[in-house]
Amino acid sequence: MEQALYGEDGFYRRGERPAEHFRTSVSASSRFAAALARLLGEVDEALGRPARLDVVDIGAGCAGVLRHLLAHTGPGLAGRLRPIAVEVAPRPDGLPDEIDWRSAVPETITGLVIANEWLDNIPLDVVEQTDGGPRLVEVCPSSGLERHGSVPSADDLDWIDAWWPLTEPGDRAEIGHPRCMAWASVIERLHAGLAVAVDYAHARGARPPYGTLTGYRDGSTVLPVPDGSCDITAHVALDACTVAGERAGASASLLTTQRDALRALGLTGARPPVDLAHRDPRAYLVGLRTAGEEAELLDASGLGGFGWLAQTVGMALPPSLAKIKPSA
Repeated sequence: MEQALYGEDGFYRRGERPAEHFRTSVSASSRFAAALARLLGEVDEALGRPARLDVVDIGAGCAGVLRHLLAHTGPGLAGRLRPIAVEVAPRPDGLPDEIDWRSAVPETITGLVIANEWLDNIPLDVVEQTDGGPRLVEVCPSSGLERHGSVPSADDLDWIDAWWPLTEPGDRAEIGHPRCMAWASVIERLHAGLAVAVDYAHARGARPPYGTLTGYRDGSTVLPVPDGSCDITAHVALDACTVAGERAGASASLLTTQRDALRALGLTGARPPVDLAHRDPRAYLVGLRTAGEEAELLDASGLGGFGWLAQTVGMALPPSLAKIKPSA
């Protein structure tokens, strides 16, 4: 998975753009970035409007979120906002000069960190329960054929026991401690502010028995053959990442859904009143489009079902998120 995604000719290393292969909240609508802009404002206020406010987008793709935030920055943030895109792909043409393009997360961050569909691309191993106990799954990088390999490491087994216990032969787990470590490293770099991970997720009581590993190419799901020809992804155990973030120093945590988070940030999906069609047809059409875009972002069976993990350092949860009832 590491070589297929980030090797010399890996899927992301060569500059593939996520929106060309699968639909994301960022590509679905600018309303997603608008919600994050409101969240950024709440973080800025909670931190006392610091002289420098970082907004770091990890796995930034084409930096769509940062472009939107720059275009809609109010006068109160002018000169203070430092947008940073973290991405292994080459810097895209036409990116505003204000956006700092990096291949690694900054060592110190004061502000807002956004990790939208980043953790699901952190490489991991798959383990399968056999009659002789758990065994790593080895994969031929050209054909995708699988075989049982060695016994997982002690760290792998500890993580499985804590977060994804295996019972029956054939059961599989995707060993998530690399994602936990990656998320913990973000929290450790957060001097003060809020970090938000948005991703496909599942909880300990409802792990899929055969895993979630899959591939995406040109808008379709494909076999996750690790030859660099497709995106390879697996859902994230955000509950395990929550604990890892708390151990790394998070002050407050919220695990919820995108639907609940975006509704708290002002998205409703509500259609405009019908009489507006007569009074202002153009405004009515704009309202219909906005309602449709918000509805897609809020759809519980689609993008709205994504998990949101929000953790702070040196501040309480922002007011919009603090009123959300945490996920069970």
